[in-house]
Amino acid sequence: MGRAFEFRKARKLKRWGHMAKTFTRIGKDIVIAVKAGGPDPETNAKLRAVIQNAKAANMPKDNVERAIKRASSKEQGDYKEVLFEGYAPHGIAVLVEAATDNNNRTVANVRSYFNKVDGSLGTSGSVEFMFDHTCHFRIAKEGIDIEELELEMIDYGAEEIFDDEDGIMIYGSFESFGAIQKALEEKGIEILSSGFERIPNVTKELNEEQTADVDKLLEKLEEDDDVQNVYHNMA
Repeated sequence: MGRAFEFRKARKLKRWGHMAKTFTRIGKDIVIAVKAGGPDPETNAKLRAVIQNAKAANMPKDNVERAIKRASSKEQGDYKEVLFEGYAPHGIAVLVEAATDNNNRTVANVRSYFNKVDGSLGTSGSVEFMFDHTCHFRIAKEGIDIEELELEMIDYGAEEIFDDEDGIMIYGSFESFGAIQKALEEKGIEILSSGFERIPNVTKELNEEQTADVDKLLEKLEEDDDVQNVYHNMA
């Protein structure tokens, strides 16, 4: 198995803490998608993907429809997507993806989390190069031959396909998202969920005490309402 398989296996051990937090994050994704491409999922591929993710997270249909309606109103402000880069204790590289309606607040909060654990918030490009930006799709297993699917999907940018307990996972580069999504939809293959991840090129081993130091930062970041995803290169 490749790096995407190992990365996913590790990430699954630590999912979003609770349902309310998950729904808040999906709600922001809906606003971003609607502002970018309109409220109709038939013509907005990004919104279709978010709705699939909402369904996978068991977000009630009424909540999704309300979020789309709210996002379409003039009163709803936009969210700015921001990437923060820095180092946790013991030289662990950290990437933080945020969606915020108040950039000053988010910058101040993220910087304070790093400072409190003797970490450091870096400049743009300081650690991003250590991670591969990937897209992923989870599809239903029924009636799918993985080897045959791999041969078909490689032309659309798929780089790694493997069987996962929750379905079949397809990974490709960030830029391949649209092509893979379109190919799966044209083939009539059900997409259960999709999204993006940043997979570290090299991971760093820490002892138990050092790991606990890094976890303090990761927990603070993940608790912040503006933070969507946190990635690191700790093994």
